[in-house]
Amino acid sequence: QGEVLLAVLSNYMVDMDWLLTACPSLRKVPHVLVLHGEDGASLERLKKTKPANWILHKPPLPISFGTHHSKAMLLVYPQGIRVVVHTANLIHVDWNNKSQGLWTQDFPWKKANDTSTNIGFENDLVDYLRALKWPEFRVNLPVAGDVNINAAFFRKFDYSSSTVRLIGSVPGYHVGPNMKKWGHMKLRSVLEECVFEKQFCKSPLIYQFSSLGSLDEKWMSEFACSLSAGKADDGSQLGIGKPLIVWPTVEDVRCSIEGYAAGSCIPSPQKNVEKDFLRKYWSRWKADHVGRCRAMPHIKTFTRYNGQNIAWFLLTSSNLSKAAWGALQKNNTQLMIRSYELGVLFLPKTLQSVPQFSCTDKSRSNLDKLALGKNIKTKLVTLCWKGDEEKDPSAEVVRLPVPYQVPPQLYGPEDVPWSWDRRYTKKDVYGSVWPRHG
Repeated sequence: QGEVLLAVLSNYMVDMDWLLTACPSLRKVPHVLVLHGEDGASLERLKKTKPANWILHKPPLPISFGTHHSKAMLLVYPQGIRVVVHTANLIHVDWNNKSQGLWTQDFPWKKANDTSTNIGFENDLVDYLRALKWPEFRVNLPVAGDVNINAAFFRKFDYSSSTVRLIGSVPGYHVGPNMKKWGHMKLRSVLEECVFEKQFCKSPLIYQFSSLGSLDEKWMSEFACSLSAGKADDGSQLGIGKPLIVWPTVEDVRCSIEGYAAGSCIPSPQKNVEKDFLRKYWSRWKADHVGRCRAMPHIKTFTRYNGQNIAWFLLTSSNLSKAAWGALQKNNTQLMIRSYELGVLFLPKTLQSVPQFSCTDKSRSNLDKLALGKNIKTKLVTLCWKGDEEKDPSAEVVRLPVPYQVPPQLYGPEDVPWSWDRRYTKKDVYGSVWPRHG
């Protein structure tokens, strides 16, 4: 939408022909930087099909088996910047046949005398962008003159109204203060600063994702420890929550809108899925209330809940793997991460103000944030929450579009978790078996 002066598109897989057909207005953008994770024949195709003025950059992957997996867009306008964090590859099936998630917010340019740098969102964004190491380039922007497009350029916007915190991962062996900047340790350190309602003490966790790494019980408890961080309003620690994993069954995939073909985007082998210790976690992908049962999940979400009440909610590119979230090493003094990931964390305190500003809607281009007032508490709930908003005027209720049933339903005795390297002979909705060949 609108007059985009500069676009930064971050993704893993990019189908340039599809992207330019799906979003032809991108051709009009004078400066486009694509941060991608392609290699081999796919990269050659990307180079051949990209418009001449587009710059391609694959961020460095210093540790084996890492990927550039983050999915985001930064769109610079004369009025400000639009930040988008989402879960879809830039390919047809991801935008047409899957359940995905997307968050976006617009931010104005900083005023000339604004030198503030203590905004968490801004520092997290710039730290993350700096790690991508793209070769900086110079552009002339009608609003800012000649500028270098590097990580520091993105400090020119006022992110004080941001409704989320960024949770990123970058590859490396992170030690000292850097250990708390990335992956599950970043999530832990942000949650540790938060105060939640008492009802979330010992309340359960949900891990929902579309690819399962090779995990062990030690790492699962390390991860649960991070996601259980935070205090209750009486000062006590929330305590460890019991996790559930929302994951499609073989029957869900067979009956999905793509049939077994959907399973190629849920790429987990039997050896990772069928570990005994995981059995107690498996829960159904049920999404009747939002009509998403048959659209297989490529979205990734992590949350802590009690009934229909949500303590916090993370939408991210991170699957459940050590590569994405990091694993503690050397007696917990080092966090090793293989991949780039990016997510947005919704918290009651970040949703304390309602964003009003827009880069493309003229009537909202000079509005600041609408503060809810100091004494108003924000309460996060699912779409199925049945409370009475009128009864408690001191609470602002924010309904989050959680795309599955909460609490999740545990697998029954007949349910088998999907793994993509097994044979399935019962025909799907298209009359196919899996694998389709051989």
